[in-house]
Amino acid sequence: MRRQLLIAATVVAAAGLGLVACEKQIKAPFEKGVCFHVATNKDKTLRFNPVERNVATMEQCAAILEGVRIRFVRMGSPNRTLTGSYQGSFIFLEKEGIYLGQTYDGARFMSLVRTGDGRLAVPGAIREVPAQ
Repeated sequence: MRRQLLIAATVVAAAGLGLVACEKQIKAPFEKGVCFHVATNKDKTLRFNPVERNVATMEQCAAILEGVRIRFVRMGSPNRTLTGSYQGSFIFLEKEGIYLGQTYDGARFMSLVRTGDGRLAVPGAIREVPAQ
């Protein structure tokens, strides 16, 4: 009986994973050199607003989006995060730093971290000096 219950639980879990794998992933547009701000519509769809064209790298796009985020905050926006995209990848500007992802809901990978004064740096570039 216990074994049958374990097998049934495994089948249910595998079916659930199969449904998640079939779920449509939201992907960013691939338009060469265009840095987008990603906004969420009322119906939960995404809108890609071009911020700047002829952007050479993803890092430059992230810097442009950080400037947009700071300007929004200075104008009184309560939202401290911002999402953008560049050449098929998503850029997530969060409190901890900047993350990159291939899909909107998928895995995110750390690109830059915030220092103590709010600036952005490559992870591991700044080391703490022990107090003497």
